Amino acid sequence: MQFLLVAIVAGPLLGAAAALLPAPPGLKGKSPDQAVLRHGVVVTGVILLAAIVLALGFDHDRPSRMQATTDVSWIQALDVRIHLGVDGISLPLLVLTALLSFLCALYSYFKMPAGPSPKAFVALLLVLESGTLATFAVLDLILFFLAFETVLIPMYFLIARWGGEARRAAAWKFILYTLLGSVVMLLGLLLVGVKAGTFDMVALAADNGRGLTTSVQVIAVLAIGLGLAVKTPMWPLHSWLPDAHTAAPTVGSVLLAGVLLKMGTYGFVRILLPIAPDGMRTFAPYLAAFAVAGIIYGSLACLALVRPGSKGDLKRLIAYSSVGHMGFVLLGIATMTPTGVNGALFANVAHGLVTGLLFFLVGAVKDRYGTADLDTLAGATGAALYGRAPRLGALLAFAAVASLGLPGLAGFWGEMLALFGAFEPAEGLSRPAFLTFMAIGAFGTLLTAAYLLLVVRRVCMGGPRPAGETPIADVQGYEFAAWTPLVALTVLAGLWPAVLLGLTDPAVQKLLAGGTR
Repeated sequence: MQFLLVAIVAGPLLGAAAALLPAPPGLKGKSPDQAVLRHGVVVTGVILLAAIVLALGFDHDRPSRMQATTDVSWIQALDVRIHLGVDGISLPLLVLTALLSFLCALYSYFKMPAGPSPKAFVALLLVLESGTLATFAVLDLILFFLAFETVLIPMYFLIARWGGEARRAAAWKFILYTLLGSVVMLLGLLLVGVKAGTFDMVALAADNGRGLTTSVQVIAVLAIGLGLAVKTPMWPLHSWLPDAHTAAPTVGSVLLAGVLLKMGTYGFVRILLPIAPDGMRTFAPYLAAFAVAGIIYGSLACLALVRPGSKGDLKRLIAYSSVGHMGFVLLGIATMTPTGVNGALFANVAHGLVTGLLFFLVGAVKDRYGTADLDTLAGATGAALYGRAPRLGALLAFAAVASLGLPGLAGFWGEMLALFGAFEPAEGLSRPAFLTFMAIGAFGTLLTAAYLLLVVRRVCMGGPRPAGETPIADVQGYEFAAWTPLVALTVLAGLWPAVLLGLTDPAVQKLLAGGTR
């Protein structure tokens, strides 16, 4: 199993190097471009298969224990080790990353975004996958930082070279925000490692902050949390996200929302909660306040964009909705309770599934109509997807109601558990303050339902296609193949939440107890 995890992390890097080489004559197919796109599908497919085998071989009776571990010395002078492993917290995110990477590669094989050579596109996609997988698998603070940074360059180029209008400005904004946050985060990681005498995340979690003074923990949480908050993104450090999503190609938006945003919240759970609990307790009320501010802000921004005459972009609206949804994740983390943290982890996975599907669907609508402008889509004739492309319209409506947290679908449980966690926060936190945050967050769910239902009404509803109007294509075969897994998992997670909570809960209990359970 340990070799399997190493192969999962390193495999996409080897695949990226191979993508830049000339294709063997027998594998070129109709063209070299087709060959390299097929190569991306094969590599990501193999990684997904390996991740599924890893999940099946995982000891589900002991999800709190690190499994498939590798621990070898790398830089002896700094005591930096190549330490890998997965538990019930990281395994779902590992599988989610492998799944979305494969679906994006499959989608791109049939619908390659306009831009330069597919060779560079596939190589960047695979480097991005490797960096993200490594972020969820490494157990050393320095390796975590390196993996965390690895994804920035490929995402920058995916936006800048294959994006839409204003792509270069959006790409620069993305890289500057995240790099500045990462510099501060590195200082915090170094402070923890130097003061504790180790960079090993398992040892630091077991110590549970006992080797760090309260002042060191407070400084570490402030520095590391700032870098993680930018990537999450937490209001008011979110302003890079709408521009990046609006400009990014469809698969770039899917990976950005479905995978990259999870790296920040994962860092809060894996690093700050167990390693600096006193520092987190100091900042938890402020984190919760920023979280609920993001929930309300994201919802109000979406309501402004969906208003007739506002010229709101549908991709931009989904990006702002991510700010609100990730607010629930941060609220759950801020409660510092098993209920809240489990809710945050569940909402993380649910957001990856549902928002990934939404960006796929919005990309399909934009391809068919040539625009994602809501006023254009809901003009005199309207997109009226129910009448013009009923399967596409039904899928968009399904993704919207899943995103608003309809019971029975994946989006419900994470938000509900995060609010329950705020109802009874951890000892030492102000319950009246968190009850206020819970009430504000609950009000945010109503605003979320309002703007998503307005999107469905404006884009999907309307009269039948007028006579003489050019018809648009409904869901194609490759789109059906790329979207069906996300639909199925959204339903499965909503109806059977114990599958995911059974993995995360024992690991969260142990993490919050300082490794004593």
